[in-house]
Amino acid sequence: MPQPLMPKATAVWLIDKTSLSFEQIADFVGMHPLEIQAIADGEVAQGIVGFDPVASGQLTREEIARCEADSGARLTLQESTIVLPKARAKGGRYTPVSKRNDRPDGIAWLLRNYPMLSDATVAKLLGTTKDTIAKVRDKTHWNSANIKPRDPVILGLCTQSDLNAAVSAAGGSMAIPPPSEDAA
Repeated sequence: MPQPLMPKATAVWLIDKTSLSFEQIADFVGMHPLEIQAIADGEVAQGIVGFDPVASGQLTREEIARCEADSGARLTLQESTIVLPKARAKGGRYTPVSKRNDRPDGIAWLLRNYPMLSDATVAKLLGTTKDTIAKVRDKTHWNSANIKPRDPVILGLCTQSDLNAAVSAAGGSMAIPPPSEDAA
């Protein structure tokens, strides 16, 4: 069950402003009835200012009146009418300066060992661009003479689980073919 905002402050307000039982308040705010009784006795939450759940739209006066009339009834949290903002999509992946020169090596390794991966998948996996992938593939990269295919997981450019998921989504197997002797 979802809890109200600031449960202890809400409990303080409900104790001061309503005639609800300790069990009803405890059930609503997600606390133990003895904690509610301690708040009412002034042993706990002495400096906490009460938080009005009616003003914040978490409860209605009618709901409080209904539960005050029936000690067996329980308060229910009102659905929020506030439109929550959408979660931001992840931006580009940051690669530390020390690992940026390793990125073409990881691209070359993926292109050699998993040719079934699309450029978009490789770009997302390593945080690079399709243009860089194309240049590594065509050997027109500015540093192509020094590119040595190396495992991007070992280089720290991606995680093994991300690589496994990308390969399985592309329909390949995780078995890495043995390197050919003329490739060395």
